[in-house]
Amino acid sequence: MLAPKKIKYRKPQKGRMKGMAKGGDYVAFGTYGLKTLEPGWITSRQIEAGRISIARQIKKIGKMWIRVFPHKSITKKPAETRMGKGKGSPEYWVAVVKPGRILYEVDGVPEEIAQEAFRLCSHKLALKTKMVSRREL
Repeated sequence: MLAPKKIKYRKPQKGRMKGMAKGGDYVAFGTYGLKTLEPGWITSRQIEAGRISIARQIKKIGKMWIRVFPHKSITKKPAETRMGKGKGSPEYWVAVVKPGRILYEVDGVPEEIAQEAFRLCSHKLALKTKMVSRREL
């Protein structure tokens, strides 16, 4: 699973996810990308499951880029624990994504294969997504 090597704070606050993505909102490396349509958290396990599903489709002919990284730790208190006694211990890592953020990119594959790969990947994620293609300027 993806996790940062070093962090500034062990237990960050929840934060708010209003507004559109500020960066990473266009296809920069590949030809096609998977774009989020709603805000949310994507866990490191979901990122890995999506990576595997895309890799199975594009095989060795295409190239893939992962454009998100889980920087935020999410804490949890043990089950059946009374209130108080501080914040729980870090359990897993998430990437905070806003609408418009590109999650994955692929290159070197036909559009039909990319569409099928992103369709299978979107089932692994808890957010609505859509496939976008690169805009030539």
